Amino acid sequence: MYTDTIADMLTRIRNANMVYKEVVDVPASNLKKAILDILKREGFIKDYKYIEDGKQGVLRIFMKYSGQKRTKIRTINSIVRVSHAGRRIYVSKDKLPVVNSGLGIAIISTSNPEKPIVTDKEARALGIGGEVIAYVW
Repeated sequence: MYTDTIADMLTRIRNANMVYKEVVDVPASNLKKAILDILKREGFIKDYKYIEDGKQGVLRIFMKYSGQKRTKIRTINSIVRVSHAGRRIYVSKDKLPVVNSGLGIAIISTSNPEKPIVTDKEARALGIGGEVIAYVW
């Protein structure tokens, strides 16, 4: 049993990225789907697919690399969990983080029911703050 399932997913993605794996599987949840939607939309992963296994399901993540087979270049340079179970990090709309001079994204959990998980850029446009889940660049 994992206490921080989001940190577990980010660690699996980070480890798969370091050894150039094409596919990584993680246990499914709606929050993880929302985070993977952002990673796909921002171009950090190719795609993901939900696989029913009779329990909670599995999310199969298809990693993305650029370049040829021998000279692969990672799309994700770093993926860091910011807020965790023992230390929650909340930011107001005025203090939204800028990741890697705007080249990366911060994933923010908001109280907005239409958009519960957004990037820092979207949160700025909506004028809302929230809990900082992770940085990706």
